[in-house]
Amino acid sequence: MNAKSTPIFTDQAVSLAAQALKVTRGHNTVIEALSLPLTPGAVTAIVGPNGCGKSTLLNTLARILAPEQGQVILNGRDIQQLPSRTVAQQLALLPQDTHAPEGMTVEDLVRFGRQPHQGLFQQWSPEDQAAVQAALSAADLLPLRYAPLDQLSGGQRQRAWIAMTIAQSTPLLLLDEPTSALDLGHQIEVFELIRRLASQGRTVAMVVHDLLSACRYADQLVAMVAGEVIAHGPPSEILTPELVFQLYRVHCDIIEDPFSGSPMLANVRRA
Repeated sequence: MNAKSTPIFTDQAVSLAAQALKVTRGHNTVIEALSLPLTPGAVTAIVGPNGCGKSTLLNTLARILAPEQGQVILNGRDIQQLPSRTVAQQLALLPQDTHAPEGMTVEDLVRFGRQPHQGLFQQWSPEDQAAVQAALSAADLLPLRYAPLDQLSGGQRQRAWIAMTIAQSTPLLLLDEPTSALDLGHQIEVFELIRRLASQGRTVAMVVHDLLSACRYADQLVAMVAGEVIAHGPPSEILTPELVFQLYRVHCDIIEDPFSGSPMLANVRRA
């Protein structure tokens, strides 16, 4: 088997679920009474209009934000009660805004993914190097491993950040708008990498703005409006003209992609 088809993390069952979450930002309630289990081994796309709470939900699932009420349950335990190191060994988060020091190379960035596995006196190990090598291979970045990040294309840089999360060797990946600001070709690069990771057994949850791409690349769709999940399930089962109108206030018809079988929007028009 080549590196792309070989899992590069400890194969283990993982479960993550939100239970009756209430999350506030300042004086505003962003999420109210939200419950959501992630399907293990699947790609889940979280969609909805701007400001509906998608990124807030992802950051709460990742323990970046603490809920005012409710819990995030990771492998049967409240994630807020778990040690940070334990959480970092179970899930990796790629935030919406990423920054790296000037001159950092691809491999330098990917090596940061091994931090949760480093002890106070633990030196860099052959296992660490193997994880970095496998992450670079999975993201098709071996030829660029010594290239400075600021010399890469947008798609290559985004694959480098995803490779860092791969090197973290967690069974669960949370990605906040992983294709933001990328052109169509680079978007496809990133989405195909995400599909490869899922085929290796990882559980992936991602915030996606493009509904068409969400339907094409995700196994599960989570539709949010005003901090609430209004629909959850396979795209082909839940996407309807009525749901699209609830999300974006536009009318459309739903047709089937003749090649992938995923639902597509047609005849989209303003309400």
